[in-house]
Amino acid sequence: MAIIAISRQVAAHGDEVAEILAKRMGYKFVTRKEIEARIVELGFPREKLSKYDERKPGFFASLARDRDDYLCYAQYAILEAAEQKNVIIIGRGAWAVLQGVPNCISVRLIADERTRIGRLRAEFGWTEKQAIQRIQESDMNRAGFHSSFYNVNINDDAMFHMVLNTARMELEVAANLIAGLVEEKVTVKQEEDGGRMIDRLLEAQRVLNKLTFDYHLNIEYMHVTIEDNTVILHGVSDSPDVVERALQIIKQEMRGYDIKSAVSIVHDFKGF
Repeated sequence: MAIIAISRQVAAHGDEVAEILAKRMGYKFVTRKEIEARIVELGFPREKLSKYDERKPGFFASLARDRDDYLCYAQYAILEAAEQKNVIIIGRGAWAVLQGVPNCISVRLIADERTRIGRLRAEFGWTEKQAIQRIQESDMNRAGFHSSFYNVNINDDAMFHMVLNTARMELEVAANLIAGLVEEKVTVKQEEDGGRMIDRLLEAQRVLNKLTFDYHLNIEYMHVTIEDNTVILHGVSDSPDVVERALQIIKQEMRGYDIKSAVSIVHDFKGF
């Protein structure tokens, strides 16, 4: 019936709520580790995950081609999971990737700092200083990750259908509230429209992966969007010829669509 994309602060009990919700609704819970494993399986080197996986990339990492490769694999893994329907996906910016999908419900789970400190100390036996350091590091990394990869502010509550404070309610209550929203909001038509949109997004991502990994075209920050019946190529390049070649490949791969370029041509642009 729906795709539920959960964003969570560290120690807000996101996984716990997702597990309860999955049992409550009979949905499949796609864990963070499953998405991570799929990214590696698709071809991204495991040893490089720590630079990008829900982290704010360092300066040079943000400019490296690995950044674009990671994004291609991550988006494909998330869309592939969403294609299964009746799923709960947590982390990795899934809520940002799936924004605009009619049957996707995005939820943010938070808790106050004192509660988060207490939970981390109880779980790991940490000192208060260690817990605070972990919270600050995680919050900074997750904000930087979403800003760098998806150009969104994870702390903007208006980006989500629902924001729940797990310090103020039982986890079962949080799961029931999410289930209630899904059951009340998602219609059969939204489910059908969402399924078609996921299919289109996956098609676009497959083409983007082909441009990136098969043709090795020199277009930095390359991504593809679909608006109505128009496929739009985005990115930065110093070569109009390369952009034209990319458009011709998209045209061959995605027949029936109008093709448009929104690539910025910057002379003397040097990719990494």
